[in-house]
Amino acid sequence: MCYKMLYTSNFFLKSFCQYQKIIYFCPTKYSPIIIFKVMTKSDIINEVAKQTGLEKVTVARVVEGFMAAVKGFLAKGKNVYLRGFGSFVIKKRAKKTARNISKNTTMVIPAHNIPSFKPAKVFMSGVKGGRK
Repeated sequence: MCYKMLYTSNFFLKSFCQYQKIIYFCPTKYSPIIIFKVMTKSDIINEVAKQTGLEKVTVARVVEGFMAAVKGFLAKGKNVYLRGFGSFVIKKRAKKTARNISKNTTMVIPAHNIPSFKPAKVFMSGVKGGRK
């Protein structure tokens, strides 16, 4: 179980990441309200193991292998396309000048690549429509 504490201007926020739920506590009201859902890598492994009937160790190796393959291809500058799901692509950022306000200096940030995910149209329509 993940435990996170966040402070905002008016509320004290505790979050317990278990079974895709983050629970919100107000300092004056002690009834929890679910504000958003998350899914971690272990949740994905558990869900796939439950749906396929495979052992969690095997599913964990497959998930780790998938992530390593995607990272490897992106590190080489190649894009990864998964039909019906989305694309992991490399975006190129141009060289730019930035300012360090505390030291009142400027610095040059060199051109670099960043990974990005672009969901497929089928994926987006499923999420917007609330379907699984």
